[in-house]
Amino acid sequence: MKEEKIIVPANGYLMLFVFLIIFFGSIISAIATQSPEFIMIIPIAIIIAPGFIMVQPNGSRVLLLFGKYVGTVKKNGFYWVNPFYTKKKISLRASNFDSERLKVNDKLGNPIMISTILVWRVKNTYKAAFDVDNYENFVRVQTDAAVRKLASMYPYDNFADEGVDEDITLRSSVNEVSTALEKEIDERLSIAGIEVLEARIGYLAYAQEIANAMLKRQQATAIVAARHKIVEGAVSMVEMAIEQLNKKEVVNLDEERKAAMVSNLMVVLCGDKDASPVLNTGTLSH
Repeated sequence: MKEEKIIVPANGYLMLFVFLIIFFGSIISAIATQSPEFIMIIPIAIIIAPGFIMVQPNGSRVLLLFGKYVGTVKKNGFYWVNPFYTKKKISLRASNFDSERLKVNDKLGNPIMISTILVWRVKNTYKAAFDVDNYENFVRVQTDAAVRKLASMYPYDNFADEGVDEDITLRSSVNEVSTALEKEIDERLSIAGIEVLEARIGYLAYAQEIANAMLKRQQATAIVAARHKIVEGAVSMVEMAIEQLNKKEVVNLDEERKAAMVSNLMVVLCGDKDASPVLNTGTLSH
């Protein structure tokens, strides 16, 4: 037997009625007839008693007879089985697992802290009970291993100065990374009959020893990008100003004065602080 076998045992209420009749009937008969032979029937009731099982919704019982797998009871209800069966309870409910924060290296070798939130449940009770030693511990260990592998496959973020231009990063590609993580964990847990319902990164940050340096790096990258946009806009505005002045013939500028105007406009448009105007009350040359 290598696969899960679903069985439906005998009705527990009927066997409970039989148990009560045998147990109390033998006692009443022994008292009424003053015959101790009826007491000998009580052990039969005692043997019957361990066979009662109750299966709650989204619960199961794996049954074994002297080490041989008999079947799994998944339908909720009150049942009676062979008293010599070993009855192992396995929950079929969805469970949450919030892993510890692991220190791993991303694709670029940067140390990061990462954790995952996993939603899982048992799908195959035979594999969960017999193919692994402890399926709950198996989930924890394999999830940590999958997270370590995933972190090494992608960079934390893109950095232009390193020539890194990855389409998928741990920080920005949440859906893609979660899909890859879910697939990786599902492949690892399938051996234990575990179904992965959802896998998401719960925590992601640079390790403490490089966190400050990486924060400054991100800020510098953002400043450079902002400056780039400002310069592009300033050049466009200067071109438009010169074009309009020439078109409307407001003033005739030679190349030297045009260069001076361009320089002044670029300083005004690209500067961090407001410009302080200087009034010229003389001619253009002085």
